[in-house]
Amino acid sequence: FDTAVDYSAKRTSFGAPISKLQMIQSKIADMALRIEMSELMMYKAAALKDAGKPFSKEAAMAKLACSETATFVAHQSIQVLGGMGYVSDMPVERNYRDARITEIYEGTSEIQRLVIAGNTMKEYGF
Repeated sequence: FDTAVDYSAKRTSFGAPISKLQMIQSKIADMALRIEMSELMMYKAAALKDAGKPFSKEAAMAKLACSETATFVAHQSIQVLGGMGYVSDMPVERNYRDARITEIYEGTSEIQRLVIAGNTMKEYGF
């Protein structure tokens, strides 16, 4: 994310930074939004655990949101960087590979969804 923001401010097209382009601004806004939401979900799950309250549903939600956000942000960062996003010298290329594995490693996204659904059904008495 930081690389994409920095690159968009420094890379010029038609005499202006690409960060002035509406589509680039939209990508940056979407990335910032998802990062903030994921962090808040993580903090909520941690606060529940620290308070000794049930937290498995919130932990699964945070894991799912954070892993999918990491992949989304890495992908959007590559889009902002264009061809430079695929160069192995740029951190976003590696970030994408690392982010993608978080959806598979330590509980796939599908398993997290099952945990969330199971806990939600219990909350509703089913």
